[in-house]
Amino acid sequence: MRQLASSFVGFVLLVIVLAGCSTARNDLGTSDNSCYLALPSASNAVGGHGRLLGVDLLTSTALRQQAPRLFTALATQRVSPKRVCVIAFVGHFNKTMVSDPLGRSSGRVAVVVLAIPSNQLLGTVIFTRAPLQFGHTHIG
Repeated sequence: MRQLASSFVGFVLLVIVLAGCSTARNDLGTSDNSCYLALPSASNAVGGHGRLLGVDLLTSTALRQQAPRLFTALATQRVSPKRVCVIAFVGHFNKTMVSDPLGRSSGRVAVVVLAIPSNQLLGTVIFTRAPLQFGHTHIG
């Protein structure tokens, strides 16, 4: 009887471990998940031009610390969300090509900033190079 109970407990533990390993995942394993929902809005903001450079979810404080030039360019906006998605595209951009243009009149990088969770476009800032390091350059 003792051996049967021990085997049963071992079996239950094995099932629990395997169930934990095979649980369906609905995220990308990053803190930037909500920003991937903002990709269509960001792509529309740059008119479908350019190639995705990266995506980051930042607090407004982190944005000010990590990308002061981007924060300054957005400072004219009245909206000050707690979290923003910063989505960068590389290519050739000018102010006539993007929605809500800010920053330079032309450049190789367009950074789209959206408020989260509303997906409200705060601006598209044009730079000659990316104002911060992007941790996620692709989906999947």
